[in-house]
Amino acid sequence: MGTVWEQTRVAVMVPGLKMMVRVCLAMSVMLFVERVYMGIVILLVKFSGLCKPKKCYNWEPLQHEDDVDIDIELGNSTYPMVLVQIPMYNEIEVYKLSIGAACRLSWPSDRIIIQVLDDSTDPLIKEMVKTECKRWESEGINIKYEIRENRRGYKAGALKQGLKHTYVHLCDYVAIFDADFQPQPHFLLHTIPFLIHNPQLALIQARWTFVNADECLMTRMQEMSLDYHFKVEQEVGSSAYGFFGFNGTAGVWRLSALNEAGGWKDRTTVEDMDLAVRAGLKGWKFLYLGDLQVKNELPSTFKAYRYQQHRWSCGPANLFRKMAMEIIRNEKVTMWKKFYVIYSFFFVRKIIAHALTFLFYCVVLPATVLVPEVEVPKWGSVYIPSIITLLNAVGTPRSLHLLVFWVLFENVMSMHRTKATLIGLLEAGRANEWVVTEKLGDALKTKSGGKAPRKPRGTIVDRIHLLELGVGAYLFVCGCYDLAFGKNQYFIYLFVQSLAFFVAGVGYIGVFVSNS
Repeated sequence: MGTVWEQTRVAVMVPGLKMMVRVCLAMSVMLFVERVYMGIVILLVKFSGLCKPKKCYNWEPLQHEDDVDIDIELGNSTYPMVLVQIPMYNEIEVYKLSIGAACRLSWPSDRIIIQVLDDSTDPLIKEMVKTECKRWESEGINIKYEIRENRRGYKAGALKQGLKHTYVHLCDYVAIFDADFQPQPHFLLHTIPFLIHNPQLALIQARWTFVNADECLMTRMQEMSLDYHFKVEQEVGSSAYGFFGFNGTAGVWRLSALNEAGGWKDRTTVEDMDLAVRAGLKGWKFLYLGDLQVKNELPSTFKAYRYQQHRWSCGPANLFRKMAMEIIRNEKVTMWKKFYVIYSFFFVRKIIAHALTFLFYCVVLPATVLVPEVEVPKWGSVYIPSIITLLNAVGTPRSLHLLVFWVLFENVMSMHRTKATLIGLLEAGRANEWVVTEKLGDALKTKSGGKAPRKPRGTIVDRIHLLELGVGAYLFVCGCYDLAFGKNQYFIYLFVQSLAFFVAGVGYIGVFVSNS
């Protein structure tokens, strides 16, 4: 058996692993260049001040501060008609928050329509949402409670159906908020003027902030990742290209642009990104407002977060498969913008970033310990990953001390993201799986200080995740081999990373909230 193993290792594993190392190093360089490029752009944006929204685009207030109360009470024909859509599905914990926040938006009452799109399947929850809408209607708010016969198309289907109502034809713009989002009253007063005075703009996107970022270590890790997305990726896309992916909520669309792009489509699980890409290919521009923040809730249970990340990773890959040739053949945008969308936006950020993290740091690099003939240069195993990690962490300075935990957690989640990306690219069975992210809302609030109440961790079957345990075991074996026979000194990383996979594998991550 030793002879067979040696022959197999020399003839198959060594050349195969060398090839994989070269591929991973190439992907590392691609991601490194992308991160450095975005870092340079964001520095120019922040310190030059040339790309500030109100300098690059026309903006004039619709009112003077002294006239706010008069305008809101009397209404004003100079204010365009705005539709506010709130899609929801069994959102018992948060429906009051989103509906209340939407109804408190500062806008003339005769120039705004609040549309609650309730796809709930629980009759009790539907009745509660309907009652809440009636309560606001009794206070003079123009609010519509809309349901449909089935959930075809999920969120995209609900939004599309909502736009078919006759009263929508009166509206010029549509603001969209998911059920856990709470816009500030001035939201429309800050966004709509950009659309009024800049006819080339189709979308205004606000930044997300998180009401439960401090709930547990897992939510802190999510905050770090999402802060980089908003503070860097969205800012760079907006400033340099006038294009970025719509985040599906906390944004305002020009209805004519939305319709010109073909409206909502449910062919992937990222209907928001789908719409943004199609609108971008029509020549429309988008604007991101980093100073305008909308509060929302992060998933704080591991199960909810895994489902969310599957959807967010699978959807873009599947959309890339469907739209790559359409983007290439498009004649309305420049070659530079097409290159940015295909290479930077899709290929590097949505595919390479996920595949590299898991394949290189959790599969290939550990495997080189078992095959000493294959070496990874220091610049590829240490320097580039360190720089990429630091560049990713700049979005959340308050969490820099958690950087090691963030790296370990991201490596664990990269396994699920890589799997979801492959499913999307191959359009396999779960490519169109849509599971609504569980929100806890007021369940997070307790008299003792805002932490979610824990409960017993259930049966072992509910807690065990075999994939995480399997990868953890693989990393642990590689670490033991390196400690005993190796010379790379990878065993410290391998043991710590294997521990992270084991912790996730036994479900000891996130919070556990009682159903009672």
